[in-house]
Amino acid sequence: MELQRRGPAGEEIPVVVEQGQAYDLRPLTADIDGAFLAADGIARTRAALAAGDLPEIDVTDLRVGAPIARPGAVVCIGQNYAAHAAESGSPPPPEPIIFFKHPNTVVGPFDDVHLPPGSKKTDWEVELAVIIGRRARYLASPEEALSYIAGYAVSNDVSERTYQSEVSGGQWSKGKCCETFNPLGPHLVPADEIADVQGLRLWSTVNGEPRQDSNTADMVFSVAHLIWHLSQYLVLDPGDIINTGTPEGVAMSGRFPYLRKGDTMRLGIDGLGWQQQTLIN
Repeated sequence: MELQRRGPAGEEIPVVVEQGQAYDLRPLTADIDGAFLAADGIARTRAALAAGDLPEIDVTDLRVGAPIARPGAVVCIGQNYAAHAAESGSPPPPEPIIFFKHPNTVVGPFDDVHLPPGSKKTDWEVELAVIIGRRARYLASPEEALSYIAGYAVSNDVSERTYQSEVSGGQWSKGKCCETFNPLGPHLVPADEIADVQGLRLWSTVNGEPRQDSNTADMVFSVAHLIWHLSQYLVLDPGDIINTGTPEGVAMSGRFPYLRKGDTMRLGIDGLGWQQQTLIN
């Protein structure tokens, strides 16, 4: 089962895709957002599908939007793959590194990405995104944390490295918050449909050439650990997005050129689909 939002930006409608057929979710909810997830939206969707209560809908020609509407927060984890930390010139962090993206960076998985004016160091980062399903605060253990996850999606943590490192003032968010800098989707896959979240291949290409190719097994801190850890320092609300870090193979490594106008990024994660964006001014 895949939850999607289809239609023009700002006018998306909620749908669920089951075995290749799309069904209209509007009998259940006006949108796929934190309130829907918190109100057992995924379980209610399954029940409605089983009962035949959702009408079929043709979404073939409709834009794919981000699968979650109006996230309250986009919390990001830095250097969560040891090889990526090394290519950045750092050892694996002893504790999770946390930074934030502005929620309005979240766009559809096939939307264009805007290069900031004069940017010469815009970079790609394929990441596993976690979407929170119920409020998490001061969780007792990592084992408990997985039950607070609604689902997973593919995320591109687009970054401008000059802003991130050279004019940052010591914090990374300047390089992370530019317009369109977080394509998300194409869909939200319920957490219980992913058998092993720590065994997913994730990859990226630029203009068809391989860049990243790794596995979530290589995370420094597991998904469960990250959600538990974050809950000790902030309250996670339904609909919040957690970007869990990127593996090696980015332009910042020096092995590849940074992005330019006209370049095309493609990124994917096993079981979660793929996305593609073109760089424009």
